[in-house]
Amino acid sequence: MAEQVDAQGESGRAVLGRTLRFLREKEGKSLGQLADETGYDKSYLSRLESGERLSKVTVMEDLDGYYGCGDLLVHHWKAARLDAFKDQYKEFMKLESTARVMRKFSLGVPGLLQTEDFTREVLSKAQTTADVDEWVEEQVAARLGRQYLLRQEPQPDVRIILDEFAFRRPAVSAQTWHDQLVHLEAAALWSNVTLQVLPFSAGAHHHMNGSLTLLWQRDGSAVAYKEGNGCNRLIEDPDEVLRNRLSYDRLRDLALAPSDSLKFIRRVLKEHRHHEAHP
Repeated sequence: MAEQVDAQGESGRAVLGRTLRFLREKEGKSLGQLADETGYDKSYLSRLESGERLSKVTVMEDLDGYYGCGDLLVHHWKAARLDAFKDQYKEFMKLESTARVMRKFSLGVPGLLQTEDFTREVLSKAQTTADVDEWVEEQVAARLGRQYLLRQEPQPDVRIILDEFAFRRPAVSAQTWHDQLVHLEAAALWSNVTLQVLPFSAGAHHHMNGSLTLLWQRDGSAVAYKEGNGCNRLIEDPDEVLRNRLSYDRLRDLALAPSDSLKFIRRVLKEHRHHEAHP
């Protein structure tokens, strides 16, 4: 199998597509037979094999189970999804996928905690080209794929501080926003995730123009990643990483305690339900 999937100079998507085709042909299945037996559309499966489309990770999990090949396809999918991102972000995502400790501040709902419909709405508004539907679905799959790291073993220890702004900019669809709030409520109860809300009452702060992520690897090495105003930067200098860690700690001190943050989320959810029931 190794010689069938290893490649030099190929994109991750091409390797994944070639592996999918190899597994199907090894089983002696046509695309039509595979479609009938898995429930996935034949043309969709064909585009996955040709590298034209990126699936959601759940599709690869299904096909791993169908072929009985462990997590081979999920493994190749993790590399393939990087093709959808810019180079510096790819490097950040590689580090994110192996981090044992993550600390994040975000002005909006971060991709790691977005529902599929919320992600689709956010990304749809960012695209104006003729091929919007395919581009959006590609980006939705790639963004949701990052959430896989929250349930991998060993689970990383994650703390996310959300600015209250994230709760005051709802989705256009009332149902999408309801589901997103319910998802945030659930995430606040996950054993490996600590969720805190930075309320407006905390006043102005030093990260009002973007997000900050801090990652620690198993060997203790750390990086920071900042996004804002249309640019992003991966920070590896130890002194600068330390400065960003201290700035994050100051935000954490201003944020609501985890238990109070959960109450805040539930209050916003209750307000939303009341508004929808009494428009």
